Amino acid sequence: MDASRFLRAGRAAGVLVGLAALGAAGCDARVGAQNPSAPPAPRDAAQPASGAVPGTRPGIRLVAPLPTGEWHLPGGDYAHTRFSPLAQLDTTNVAGLEVVSTFSTGIPRGHEGGPLVVGGTLYVTTPYPNNLIAIDLVPPGGAIKWIYEPNPSSHAVGVACCDVVNRGAAYADGKIVYNLLDAHTVAVDADTGKEVWRTRTGDVSRGETTTMAPLVVKDKVLVGNSGGELGVRGWVMALDLDTGKELWRAYHTGPDADVLIGRDFRAFYEKDRGSDLGVSSWPAEAWKLGGSTTWGWISYDPGLDLIYYGTGNPGVWNPDLRPGDNKWSCTIFARDPDDGRARWAYQISRHDAWDYDEIMENVLVDMEWGGRMRKLLVHPGRTGFVFVLDRETGELLSAEKFQPTNWAERYDLATGHAIEVPEKRTRQGAVTVNICPSSTGAKEVIPSAFSPRTGLLYIPAHNTCMDYEGVEANYIAGTPYLGARVKMYPGPGGYHGELVAWDVARAKKAWGIRDPRMPVYSGVLATAGDLVFYGTLDGWFRAVDARDGRELWKFKTASGIVGNPTTYLGPDGKQYVAVYAGVGGWMGAVAFPGISTDDPYAALGVVGAMAEIKKITLPGDVIYVFGL
Repeated sequence: MDASRFLRAGRAAGVLVGLAALGAAGCDARVGAQNPSAPPAPRDAAQPASGAVPGTRPGIRLVAPLPTGEWHLPGGDYAHTRFSPLAQLDTTNVAGLEVVSTFSTGIPRGHEGGPLVVGGTLYVTTPYPNNLIAIDLVPPGGAIKWIYEPNPSSHAVGVACCDVVNRGAAYADGKIVYNLLDAHTVAVDADTGKEVWRTRTGDVSRGETTTMAPLVVKDKVLVGNSGGELGVRGWVMALDLDTGKELWRAYHTGPDADVLIGRDFRAFYEKDRGSDLGVSSWPAEAWKLGGSTTWGWISYDPGLDLIYYGTGNPGVWNPDLRPGDNKWSCTIFARDPDDGRARWAYQISRHDAWDYDEIMENVLVDMEWGGRMRKLLVHPGRTGFVFVLDRETGELLSAEKFQPTNWAERYDLATGHAIEVPEKRTRQGAVTVNICPSSTGAKEVIPSAFSPRTGLLYIPAHNTCMDYEGVEANYIAGTPYLGARVKMYPGPGGYHGELVAWDVARAKKAWGIRDPRMPVYSGVLATAGDLVFYGTLDGWFRAVDARDGRELWKFKTASGIVGNPTTYLGPDGKQYVAVYAGVGGWMGAVAFPGISTDDPYAALGVVGAMAEIKKITLPGDVIYVFGL
């Protein structure tokens, strides 16, 4: 299958699947900086600091140990706060930050995810072909130690949606563990670069791929699949860290036995109770093609010994072809990591009609709520709402809008239901206009960060809206199974993206930094130096004051930033910050050569919102490391 023709397709197909027409290599040139006015951790993993961070806001407690001088997990810690207690870099000196080294991966495609740092080595996972690069941080400027080349099947490129990205790796027990695009998971010896094991987790011939970053909990590697636009059936599974053997697999559609729902399952809301809802909430056997994949992030609470994650959109995009609630799509799950059994579930969007995947990060924090300490789960949703749940029970405590949102008025906390705006529900044969947010969401899979010093969640947000029409779709294994024509465009208010600082306790925006031209599409990093780092699609990497958003420093990289910054202590004991610059992902892929911007319906409609990106950035493949 020639994936490039789907990326270019517009009204006729309305589909974006993979990238094959990826042209010019990224520039490795340095561009000038500007200074404007419980259960155990993974075996042998470095034990980071726990307890309160100095200056922690009253009424906030950390859930999991934080990274210290290294970065072992995709979200920094199990709670996915993306917060570092390092404070050598702070608001008083960050203006002096400079590039200390750059490396080219040689693969000018979308560089999502972020590097790991373990034992004086920086580890980089690339987009397809998913190479793993180990960079020794001891020599001045760094030096490549080894490159592991897994050579995944090229067939995966033709079925991957949307770009051939990789969202990162995890370190545990001397191994770097990550996913390959062709539905395999690998473990690599962190010292030698030799493959320890490789396990096939899905069937790429049916459209299953793996782009998410795994999480290692105790002796288990947790993995989820992609492919919701090709009629696959979503799942999360656990592999043995030592051998790669499959230990359990929980599907997100089908009978309770497949979903691993048993007697210990306790849904908080009536709407999520009943037997075999993963079958009865679908017509006939549509659940077998029901999507609901997990291509985002997994969090873990060591005290409760539960993992948390979200599921994606139901297949197909045309809601009239699948009447019913379509469980368990667009759902947050809590599961026991040892056996995969579901403890509770909360479906955010029943009978989704907008492609509002809910695979975004679930940030775990203990916080005073309603006059008492609660164990919270904070989920900035694609729907345009920030959800706060009690992570012990699944009770919805708050749902408030953080970007222009008109598909629903609000959420009813008593029932857990969205109070929808009927005229914004999409249908077959009718064009529903001006739906906000668009299918790319008010936020994508790119992760936010939380600071216990400010109590703020820093959200990379989009302001896009869309016109949406349901159309007929026929299932053929391994081919697009979509059923919608979509056109996107910038939303109201004269801006296209925003870094939103969200006050979790008050359930409202504290401040925001708006981008008039592009969505904010990079991950965010918060530090104990009261700094927030993030990038923009025009290639600027920025540091702002965590308390008021005042810009303190910025640097122009060689390509748009869709990666996630990380920070660490180098072998010299100094603090550094690293980030990828390589535009891509669903929205960023429009920047690639060979992708026409003439048809606003192309690339699942995202071209209509991103046509200007070719004027501001080009593909790239550079890792930047900054220090004082």
